[in-house]
Amino acid sequence: MTKITSKHLEVTPLIRERIQARLEKLSRHDIQLINPHVIIIQEKQRFKIEANIGIPGHKLFAQAKHEDLYSAINAMGQKLEKQLNRQSHKPEAQRYTSLKRAKTVLDDGLEGEFEEEYAA
Repeated sequence: MTKITSKHLEVTPLIRERIQARLEKLSRHDIQLINPHVIIIQEKQRFKIEANIGIPGHKLFAQAKHEDLYSAINAMGQKLEKQLNRQSHKPEAQRYTSLKRAKTVLDDGLEGEFEEEYAA
């Protein structure tokens, strides 16, 4: 259940439906969304939309501003998708696996040296 809050604006069923549809696109990553909260603020001639979404082990936050509310919703959704993609593919990243591999090589190679050095 998505919580939608607005300041200086009435949330119509069409706006609510558009936000729900945008957040449903995030479900393609097979990660559970925990307490999604969207805040819509109408400033002078612009709309500002913020989203806080918890996922297991991390929190996503995105903010977008635009003159058109639906464009702001799309921009916010794209930012959330990018963050979620980065989080879900982090274990597959080359730097992640190479750092993990380098650490095990260093740990294995140093054990024998310290034992010989401090044995006497």
